[in-house]
Amino acid sequence: MSRHPSVKWAQRSDQVFITIDLPDAQDVKLKLEPEGKFFFSATSGAEKIPYEVDVDLYDKVDVNESKANIGLRNICYLVKKAENKWWSRLLKQQGRPPIFLKVDWDKWVDEDEEPEKKPGTDMDFGDFDFSKLNMGGGEGLDAGAAGRDYEEDESDTEEENIEQAPPAGGEPDAKASLGGESGGEPDAKA
Repeated sequence: MSRHPSVKWAQRSDQVFITIDLPDAQDVKLKLEPEGKFFFSATSGAEKIPYEVDVDLYDKVDVNESKANIGLRNICYLVKKAENKWWSRLLKQQGRPPIFLKVDWDKWVDEDEEPEKKPGTDMDFGDFDFSKLNMGGGEGLDAGAAGRDYEEDESDTEEENIEQAPPAGGEPDAKASLGGESGGEPDAKA
């Protein structure tokens, strides 16, 4: 007898995210049919315990545009809907969903909060790190700021900050409260 892995799901108007949490899955079999039949089976662990999910999705799907990714900790399936519309639930069957099926709140977006597709906003840069690009000269920067020596800045010096701060014992030092009569020299009482 097979067990059911934990399955999480979320949707957009054009796709459904299905994530099967099963660490170290082996012999993974995924099958998706155009009418919405979704089947998953795999084994996991040293004992090769069999796991299985066999469900009928709410509506028809586009099998050719759907994608799967088998990772070390989970299996992610991006299911493309045949029609761009929101589903009222994941499964065709009405009533209470199976106990192993949960909403993926990390990926969930409400229908009224879904970002609208605008021309040029569908570019996916994946893991591209733009900070590693040397994009050149920085025309809008202050030219004098680049060569400025910050030690010559006359705003607050360390000596002023030390004179204004109370000592570690919590009692204010008389010299610090009077503005440092000793001319800024450190106290010799250490």
